[in-house]
Amino acid sequence: MAEERKILVEEVEAVNNPPKARVEEAAESGPRQRDYLDGFLSAKPAETPKGEPGGSVYDGVIDALKEIYDPEIPVNIYDLGLIYGVDVTGDGHVVVTMTLTTPHCPVAESMPGEVELRVGAVPGVGDAQVNLVWDPPWDPQKMSDEAKLELGML
Repeated sequence: MAEERKILVEEVEAVNNPPKARVEEAAESGPRQRDYLDGFLSAKPAETPKGEPGGSVYDGVIDALKEIYDPEIPVNIYDLGLIYGVDVTGDGHVVVTMTLTTPHCPVAESMPGEVELRVGAVPGVGDAQVNLVWDPPWDPQKMSDEAKLELGML
């Protein structure tokens, strides 16, 4: 036969409160400020440089790239993952590093020129340059989730 187990219950009438925390060194450093976030809340946000992500020139270049579509695929070249890098210098010089889906792409000759023209037209851009690279080679994993969804790959 199975052995019976019993749970012992102890009834109590009162429980002592735990001791309260005491911070002695806070009193030595002076009175506590009413709102310790005062300086933080009144501080102005740091200005993002124009050529950094979030800056006006950088964001303008990305927006321009998102308006250029691959003629064979209904997705813009940025979401397609063809843009490997956008570098903006302080004087407005922009270098776009990009690739194409294949070296035999029908727009291999015209696409870099179109990118250069569109990026050069962004306000704040002084000079635009496009570097077409083949290494690393493009693959579908470089596409954004939006592009994959558009093409039925998700």
